[in-house]
Amino acid sequence: MKLHADTADAFAITAYGEGWVAVNGQQQTASLVLTAAGMQTWNCSRFEDLTPGHFEALLADPAQRPQLVLFGSGSRLRFARPALLQSLIALRIGVETMDTQAACRTYNILAGEGRRVTAALLIGD
Repeated sequence: MKLHADTADAFAITAYGEGWVAVNGQQQTASLVLTAAGMQTWNCSRFEDLTPGHFEALLADPAQRPQLVLFGSGSRLRFARPALLQSLIALRIGVETMDTQAACRTYNILAGEGRRVTAALLIGD
């Protein structure tokens, strides 16, 4: 599916398909973390490999602390154990879990509204 971004200065998901996501037109095949200000590889390729550290890494930059984390769990909906999300829960940061394609669509809507949202997307799982 091809998506169209509202603003050119923010990082946005411009397309996605089975096993990939395009950010600002550049196809990505590895799991990633995306905010309006930037993108980085998320060092986790399988749902079963998730640790609390994967979610703690989303808080590395206090200036970019999200209001909401969209967790794209891969090709199907799977919920992370609450113990994995404890660092986010302790800071009262909301977490919404959905399959990665739904997270892509939701991220663009929320980022387009100016919300401080982070998308943590498992790709290829």
